[in-house]
Parts: sequence; structure tokens; C-alpha cells
Amino acid sequence: MSNVINEQATGHAHHDHHHPAKGFKRWLYTTNHKDIGSLYLIFSLTMFLIGGAMAMVIRAELFQPGLQLVDPHFFNQMTTVHGLIMVFGAVMPAFTGLANWMVPMMIGAPDMALPRMNNWSFWILPFAFLILLASLLMPGGGPAFGWTFYAPLSTTYSNDNTALFVFAVHIMGISSIMGAINVIVTIVNLRAPGMTWMKLPLFVWTWLITAFLLIAVMPVLAGAVTMVLTDKYFATSFFDAAGGGDPVMFQHIFWFFGHPEVYIMILPAFGIISTIVPTFSRKKLFGYASMVYATSSIALLSFIVWAHHMFTTGMPVAGELFFMYATMLISVPTGVKVFNWVATMWRGSISFEIPMMFAIAFIVLFTLGGFSGLMLAITPADFQYHDTYFVVAHFHYVLVTGAVFSIMAGAYYWLPKWTGNMYNETLAKWHFWLSLISVNVLFFPMHFVGLAGMPRRIPDYALQFADFNAIISIGGFAFGLSQLLFVLVVFKCARGGEKAPAKVWEGAEGLEWEVDSPAPYHTFETPPEIK
Repeated sequence: MSNVINEQATGHAHHDHHHPAKGFKRWLYTTNHKDIGSLYLIFSLTMFLIGGAMAMVIRAELFQPGLQLVDPHFFNQMTTVHGLIMVFGAVMPAFTGLANWMVPMMIGAPDMALPRMNNWSFWILPFAFLILLASLLMPGGGPAFGWTFYAPLSTTYSNDNTALFVFAVHIMGISSIMGAINVIVTIVNLRAPGMTWMKLPLFVWTWLITAFLLIAVMPVLAGAVTMVLTDKYFATSFFDAAGGGDPVMFQHIFWFFGHPEVYIMILPAFGIISTIVPTFSRKKLFGYASMVYATSSIALLSFIVWAHHMFTTGMPVAGELFFMYATMLISVPTGVKVFNWVATMWRGSISFEIPMMFAIAFIVLFTLGGFSGLMLAITPADFQYHDTYFVVAHFHYVLVTGAVFSIMAGAYYWLPKWTGNMYNETLAKWHFWLSLISVNVLFFPMHFVGLAGMPRRIPDYALQFADFNAIISIGGFAFGLSQLLFVLVVFKCARGGEKAPAKVWEGAEGLEWEVDSPAPYHTFETPPEIK
């Protein structure tokens, strides 16, 4: 017995496997939630740049009317893989990385509850995206049926890359489900003594709810891709009218996954913003309980609005009315959140550090995306907007100035804690202002061309849209290039720089964890055996 106590006290065991691995092996075998969080974040940044390069191809082609740079079929591959990579490769793994890093520390847990599974759920991801990207090199090219892979485009009219696409999506889904199980078990079982449910930091709450959404809808996506696979290769006809199937049923199944999915990509963002705004307002978050209930209502309502993506498929008027009202209802809890963030800042002692600037940009621009979503919810109006660039403008305001800006806000907020160094403030300011200006030059004019009738997902367009598209493309290149500054900031910060103080955001004393809860004993210090 004394031996065991001795081992625990010194951290030196008599067995080889207790000695930490070095170099590549450390990262391959790691069960440390911070290492795994870092792996997710690095992976998602890589995917963000690859997906961004594809967006650049799209915008370069659309810079002028006429077909100039790429073959239309390749253009379709770019729009498809750009969407898949940004959703499943950039946004979701970034939030999972933030959850891995922050959730255990926020609840005072020594690590995630299931560390080996944590390692595995990360390491299968690079292979999923390797498979997806490799499909682009196939003889017929990669998937070209849009990230929503509607049948019959993905079944009757696709080539053999469909099989690789389905396999890649299955692996991503397995990874997401395991990550979600891990988050739930960790939060339910490993909270510090005295940390009751209504004392959880909001980032933890939003992730708990997100994890339940993931477990509920990822199997639906798995079902959809499996039916696509059997329709294509095993002569079933789930979605083939000739064999008694229904292509519209595909849309129902896909969007039953797809709508909760868009909330999976925004709820953790709400948690990040609810952490940052109180810190730099030097005030407690306004309406903590209402934030928790609003998050839960958004999650529940997200399951009954899916067919608002399908108003033009010819559903009964009663169905259109139901989905219209349900969709408008979901904007109420979202409005509660925006009100609470603004009320937190109201008469606060605000300082405009980079995380706060991204958070304020998030609140304004995400709300704008919410308003265009409300417009799309109105059935008769949606008949005009559907499948135009207005929809592209709407969901990019939600996902770029929403999800992506919140990830950047979180990265700037926690980088000093992660690395022990302060980031370069000047470069970060350049990154913020260039991103803010260019993202609006990129996406705002899309509302106009959309309302004027320009369809989405096309490699060419009518001449009257030429000027706006040139502006949009310039904004796109500027936004894409601005992100290289972010890479530089993160790289420099990880390498060294001015040492971060113990309380990074001074004056935000006591609010760093945002609720009055016992300080987690699990600090940001690197455990001695890794140093």
C-alpha cells in the first residue's frame, strides 16, 4: 500500500507506461483533455483554411459573369465540399475542442469522464476528411450534389464518389456522438462539490444541451446517408418514385437532422458570448436562469421546424402554417438571449478588448442573420426568397459572423490561459477590423442580388448581377486573406511573447468563471510530468 501512495505522491511509477510519451507519440496516445482540445482546434483551423480556399475558388469563378476559371461540374464539387468541410470539419470540431479544453476546468473536473474514447473520437476525424477530400481526386471528381445531397442528385445522378462521401459522413457522425456522450457524462458526474445545476457556467450549459441534440440527430443523418447508399448501390428505392419511393421524403429526413444541426452550430457560440460579455462589462450576466431556459427551449423547438426548408415542395397549407408559426416562435428565446447580452452591457464598465469586440460584432451581426431568418420563415415570402442568394446571405450571417466569430472571440479570450502568453494586440486588432469590414462586403450585398432573383449554387449568372458579384468576390478574398493574420497571431502566441498575468483580464475579478461557484481545483497549470 505504501508503494502505491508513494507512486501517487511522486508521480513516478515503476512501470514504463506511466512515463509520458514525447513528441508525436504524446499527441497520438494522449488522454489529456487539454491536448485533445488543442488537437481539435488545430484540426478545425486547418479545415477552415481548406474550406476557405474552396470558397475562394467559388468567388473567383463568380467575379465576372461567363464561365472562365473552372468547369461547372468542378464548381459544383467546390460548393458541396466547401459546405461539408465548414460544417463538419471547421465549426463542429472547433466547438468540440473548446468543450474539451474548458468544460472540465469550468466544472472543476480532473479531466473528461471517458479519456480514451476522447482520444479515439478525435483521431478518426482526420481520416474522415482525408476520405472526403480524396474523393475529389476520383475519375469522375468529388461529390457535386450540394452539402444537403438531395436525392436524386446524390443517388441517380451521382458517380462512385457517393460511397466515399457516405463513409466519411458516417465516421464524422461516430466522432460527434462519442464526443457528445463524453460531454454529458463529464458534466453529470464530475462537477465539483457545491456546483449545482443552476451554478454551471453558461458555456457548460449550452454544451450540455448541444450534446443531447447531437445524440438525437446524428443517427438521423446516418440513416439518410445509408438510404442514399442503398438506393445507389443495392437497388432499393427509398427516394426513387419509379420504385415506390419519394424524393421529398429525403428532404424530410435530411432536414429533421439539418435543422437541429444548425442549432448545434450556434448554441455553444451563445455560451462563449455569455462568458465574454460579463467579463468585459464587469457585471454578472443579466438573467442567468432565463438564459438556461431559453437555450433549452431553442433546442426543443429546433425539432419541430424542419420543413421551413421545404415550403416550395407543395406541402398542405396546414403544414405550411404550422411550420411558419413554429419557426417564428423559435425567434422568441433567441431574442431573450440578445436582450440579456445587451442588458449585461447596459451601464457596465466596458473595456473593448479583442474578445469583447468579436462578441459585440457577434451580437449585432448574428441578430441581423436572425432577422433575415424571420423573413425566410414567412411562407409566402419564402416562395420568393427560396434558393436565391438571400438564403446564402442569411445562413452565412448566422454561421460566419455567428459561429465563426464566436469561436474567434473564445480563442482570443482563452489563448493567454492556454499558452501562458499574451497574443500580439496590434495584429489581433488588424485581424478583427479587416474581418469585420470584409465579411460585410462579402455577405451583405448577397441580400440584394438574392431579392433581385439571383439563384444560388450556379457557376454563371445574368449580366445585371455583375457589379454586385465583383464586390462580393473582393470582400471574399479580403476576408479569406484576413484569416491568415489569425493564423499568425495564434502561431506567435503559442511560440512565446509577453507572459500573461495570473488574472488575464484584470478588473474582471471574480467574473472569469462568470458565476459565483467554487474555484475549480483543476487549474490551467501544465501537470509536472508533461513539462
